Amino acid sequence: QVQLVESGGGLVQPGGSLRVTCVASGSIFSINVMVWYRQAPGKQRELVADVTSGGSSNYADSVKGRFTIYRDNAKNTIYLQMNNMEPEDTGVYLCKALVRREAWSREYNYWGQGTQITVSS
Repeated sequence: QVQLVESGGGLVQPGGSLRVTCVASGSIFSINVMVWYRQAPGKQRELVADVTSGGSSNYADSVKGRFTIYRDNAKNTIYLQMNNMEPEDTGVYLCKALVRREAWSREYNYWGQGTQITVSS
């Protein structure tokens, strides 16, 4: 089995910074892309940022220049550094990983449970 666990959420004031972490563990041969999503109340889940095993990353337009995703392949971990945060960044932040469990197996997506971030004064 594969588990993804997010951590680092909390309450932050507008203009503040926060870093969230997602750790993948379990039966893992390799991980392809890892992704941060967020789910705000009453809104659709949206992709925030993703990063490949080679380090290539993409960002939602709403977070470009403020958020940075980075990855430690040796630890099967990704981080999301969030700066100059806005109330619109509020939501549950979820991690997804595209995992190959064995060298011969196909890849499957696994999700974490999420971590709540609230941006408010």
